[in-house]
Amino acid sequence: MASGDLERGKNISNNNNNRSSYSSGSYYVEPASDQQWTSWLIPMFVVANVAVFIVAMYINNCPKNNWEGGRGCVARFLGRLSFEPLKENPLFGPSSSTLQKLGALEWDRVVHEHQGWRLITCIWLHAGVIHLLANMLSLVFIGIRLEQQFGFVRVGFVYLLSGFGGSILSALFIQRSISVGASGALFGLLGAMLSELLANWSIYTNKAAALLTLVVIIAINLAVGILPHVDNFAHIGGFMAGFLLGFVLLLRPQFGWAERHQLPAHARVKSRHNPYQYVLCIVALVLLIVGFTVGLVMLFRGENGNDHCSWCHYLSCVPTSKWKCGN
Repeated sequence: MASGDLERGKNISNNNNNRSSYSSGSYYVEPASDQQWTSWLIPMFVVANVAVFIVAMYINNCPKNNWEGGRGCVARFLGRLSFEPLKENPLFGPSSSTLQKLGALEWDRVVHEHQGWRLITCIWLHAGVIHLLANMLSLVFIGIRLEQQFGFVRVGFVYLLSGFGGSILSALFIQRSISVGASGALFGLLGAMLSELLANWSIYTNKAAALLTLVVIIAINLAVGILPHVDNFAHIGGFMAGFLLGFVLLLRPQFGWAERHQLPAHARVKSRHNPYQYVLCIVALVLLIVGFTVGLVMLFRGENGNDHCSWCHYLSCVPTSKWKCGN
C-alpha cells in the first residue's frame, strides 16, 4: 500500500469450437444459461480513487503549505494541485501530513484515538500519481474480468473486505509509519482468482498452465513487497482474505447443472456444487471469521504482531547492502 504494485492482466482466447470465456487464467466452457455481467463497479472504483487523489492534491496545496514557500513544488503550473518536492515524495503526490489528515492508516491513531475508520479510508488514498496509475491499471485488468464473470456484488465484497483485511495485518505489524493505497484490495482479487480456479477445478481445461501462470504472477508481486517503503503486510493480508473469500463467493455450479431441465424425467439430477466445494466454502468461512475477529481484537488491544512473530518483519522488507529496513 505504500507504493505501487504492478499486476498483469491476461488475454481472452478461444478453445476449439466451444464458446469459452477467460477467468482466473484458464478456459471455462460456459453453459448457455450463464450470465455475462456488465462491469460498472470496477470503473466506478477507478473514478472514485482518481477523484480522491485530486481532492487530496487540492487540499495539499503545495505552493501555500510547503515549507520552502512553494519553490520546490513539482509541476508548479498546476497551481494548488502541484506535487510535493521529489525529495519529500518521489511518487509525485501530496505530503504525508495531508495523507494523515485525510485518513491514512496510522496505528497510533487507530488504537489510541479510536479512529478505526482509517482501516477503510486508507484504501482510497494514494501516495502519488505513479502509485495511483499502477494500482488503477491493475484494478482494470484484474477487476473488470472478474466482475463480468461474477457480478458487482460478489466482486465488490471481495475488493472491500480484502482491503480491510490488508489494513488489519498492516496495522498489526507496521506501527511507526503511515500506509495508503488499494494494493491490499488488489491482492485480494488475485487471491480470489486463485481460489476460484481451485474451487471450480473440475470445469476448467488447461488447469496446470493456468495455475502455474497465476502462481508466478502472485509470487512476483509479493516479491516486490520485500523492497523498502512497500507495505507487504497489506498485500499479504489482502491476498489471504481474498483467497478465502473466493471459496465462499466465487463458486460455480458443476458441469451439467444448467442443463438439468433438459434431462429426461427419470434421469439423475446432479447437485449444484460438488461436495468438495461445500467443504472448502465452510472451512474458508470459518477461517475468515476467526481471522478477522482475532486480528481486530489484537489490534484494538494495542498488540504488536512482531512480538508474536520474530521473523515476520522479513516478509515486508529484507535488508541488503543497498538499503536498510525500519519498522
